[in-house]
Amino acid sequence: MAPAPTLVLVHGAWHGPWVWRRLVGELADLDVRTVSLPSVGPDASALADMRTDAEAVRAAVAVVDGPVVVCAHSYGGVPATQGLAGASNVVGLVYLCAFQLDIGESVLGAAGGDVPSWWDVHRTEGYVDALRPFEVFYADVRPHTARGAVARLGHQSLTAFEQPLTNAAWRTIPSTYVVCERDAAIPVASQEAMAQRADRVLRMPGSHSPFLSRPAQLGGVLRAELLAAARTGAGR
Repeated sequence: MAPAPTLVLVHGAWHGPWVWRRLVGELADLDVRTVSLPSVGPDASALADMRTDAEAVRAAVAVVDGPVVVCAHSYGGVPATQGLAGASNVVGLVYLCAFQLDIGESVLGAAGGDVPSWWDVHRTEGYVDALRPFEVFYADVRPHTARGAVARLGHQSLTAFEQPLTNAAWRTIPSTYVVCERDAAIPVASQEAMAQRADRVLRMPGSHSPFLSRPAQLGGVLRAELLAAARTGAGR
């Protein structure tokens, strides 16, 4: 069998590559890389937009010599979808309770144009903060771990939520959607609607951050995705 593809992890809004630390530890025998999205950060005046995020995802994949599976969480699904269209070495996309949107759609549009109640929008300054993160992101995460994550959350670019997609990588790259069944950030019904675009749908118990609450289980899911991609590649 061919070696497992490289796994590239794309974090969601307000977060950073630090969210993947526990998951990466579960996959220590594999080549795992992370992307830092420039639409997130401590300086609200320096936040980039979704298209810049998409370029960052594409650049992270482009330097890999060999096949890649990309796992994108939450908002991270948007720049992954935008940036990876036509990326010849990407053999699989995993949408982890993520926005699997189509051309012309945006995060805000997917929410029906209504700002969720837990968004603290600073429209003049162009950024959004997350209200009630313990409840929305970390409902099943151990309190100590959740407190550490909340302390590291950054500001999120509002423009990144408003910009529509002009590409949809999942139209040509095989995709798997992982529904998180107690997610308070992206309602399960919304996840299931987007998951209809995926080639395969899996389900996990728990809330929005399984990389913190269930890293071993999530690691098993992703390891299986990598092995399946390797088998598919070997059969070509």
